[in-house]
Amino acid sequence: MERKVLVIDEKDNVAVALEDISAGTEIELPDGRRFSAAGDIPYSHKVALVALRAGDTVIKYGEVIGRASGDIKAGEWVHTHNLKPVEEI
Repeated sequence: MERKVLVIDEKDNVAVALEDISAGTEIELPDGRRFSAAGDIPYSHKVALVALRAGDTVIKYGEVIGRASGDIKAGEWVHTHNLKPVEEI
C-alpha cells in the first residue's frame, strides 16, 4: 500500500498528509495500523491518528502543538477549525 501520511515522531497523535487524501481513503501507518480518512485532507495538513476528545493535547514532532477544541475522530483533518494552538492555551 502506498504511504499516504508521514508520522514524524513515535509520540505523535497526528500525521502529515503526503498528498491530497479523499474521504474514505484507507491509510496505513508504518506500524501496520489502518484507518479511513474521515473527510478530505489537504496535502501537508494534519490527520488525527487516534480519536481525540475536546481538550486533549495534539502532539506533532513529539511536542504538544495545541489542544483539540472539539472531539476529533481518527482519520479526521486537524486544522484551525478543531485545534487551539499552544500559544492560545
